[in-house]
Amino acid sequence: MADVNRGDRPLSPHLSIYRPQLTSITSILTRITGNALIVSVLLIVWWLFAASTSEAYFDIANAVITSWMGDVVLSLSVFALWYHLLAGVRHMIWDQALMLELKSAEALGWIVVILSIALSALTILVL
Repeated sequence: MADVNRGDRPLSPHLSIYRPQLTSITSILTRITGNALIVSVLLIVWWLFAASTSEAYFDIANAVITSWMGDVVLSLSVFALWYHLLAGVRHMIWDQALMLELKSAEALGWIVVILSIALSALTILVL
């Protein structure tokens, strides 16, 4: 093997000068919300399973779901659902080679964020 001294090499400065763009942050948030939705679905499936098993087991699951922490998780799940859906629509628009210019891509990212917050608030208020 080559005798390479890796200790004297400078670190790449990209981390100190890189400014995250909205499109990269929204892409990362799409992945996070997708994984969060998996956890939320597992929580709801557990609640449904408990409802079909026994009354005592359902009381435990229902206490978890209806607690303040369960309310927070389910409210964030509503946001994750709307955000993930709208981000998927944004990607379908991009798949058609539309709105790929920098300004329109950033505007579309803001639309996804604002609409997901508004639709989440509307959904929570209605439900």
